[in-house]
Amino acid sequence: MSPNLHDSEPDLTSPSPDDSAHPYQRLNPDRVLDAMESVGIVSDARIMALNSYENRVYQVGVEASAPLIVKFYRPQRWTREQILEEHAFTAELAALEVPVVPPMVLENGQTLQEFDGFQFAVFERLAGRAPELDNPDNLLVMGRFIGRVHAIGATRPFQHRVALSVERFGVESREFLLANDFIPASLRPAYETLTRDLIARLQSIFAAHGRVQQLRIHGDCHPGNVLWRDDVPHFVDFDDTMTGPAIQDLWMMLSGDRDQKQGQLLEIVDGYNEFFDFNPAELHLVEALRTLRMMHYSAWLARRWQDPAFPMSFPWFNTERYWAEHVLELREQMAALDEPVLRLYP
Repeated sequence: MSPNLHDSEPDLTSPSPDDSAHPYQRLNPDRVLDAMESVGIVSDARIMALNSYENRVYQVGVEASAPLIVKFYRPQRWTREQILEEHAFTAELAALEVPVVPPMVLENGQTLQEFDGFQFAVFERLAGRAPELDNPDNLLVMGRFIGRVHAIGATRPFQHRVALSVERFGVESREFLLANDFIPASLRPAYETLTRDLIARLQSIFAAHGRVQQLRIHGDCHPGNVLWRDDVPHFVDFDDTMTGPAIQDLWMMLSGDRDQKQGQLLEIVDGYNEFFDFNPAELHLVEALRTLRMMHYSAWLARRWQDPAFPMSFPWFNTERYWAEHVLELREQMAALDEPVLRLYP
């Protein structure tokens, strides 16, 4: 993938693992309620922590109203400009009737709020269930709505959000892990040589592909970030919205063996093409993008290890077994990079 300006910026997503006092330790229920009251929302004192690791997310009861969702952004992860660009994108989608959940504009006329050193946003609560993607009709619908997101995303570029690249998601992940001694000594040589070869292979794949159309995408469009309601997928959690290729928002909807993925892809693309033209050449990037996601995920866990929530929620990380399995998965990905790609046509 071609270089971009974002790759030369300081990486605010990678605090040092030596940071001992984590800011979220100060985020107790009283402070959450005080933050809500600071923007004119009177709570009934009912508060429930929701399942979120990167940020902290709570359902907060409101007097004489339905509960609301409040998200406290992880300090030092995004700049204010990057968060506001996320908010603007979801507002743009919502204004064009794409089913997303944008942050609320509160009495102060803002979507991004600040309180006691925290940045936060408030959202309407939306009930829904996970999409049943074994149903071909649902895949067709998913394709249509992702196509609508991309048709809007292609109209203008992000100015501040990060861009997906081998450098940012592969090279920087590898360097962080090797520099901070997360990998057991017995597995370090295997990881070091394997990931060096993988990155060279990924770079060659993107170089051979040539210019990749870059657009504003969801960035983390897996089924867990979709709420199915009234036969419509509602896209949530644009926290990782970025500049990248369209296929990044499509491949995570595929599962099963090759034949199953092939059938799912045909349904998704049929719906997608109703609103935005799918480029079949991007199918050559699927396994490369999967590899980058695997490498980035391990580095993400390592970068967050000083957050007390992570050792509690991911106790298997940073064990010899985890790293042995990770090395094996990456070896399998090296082989997968040479397998025939999925096709739209016989």
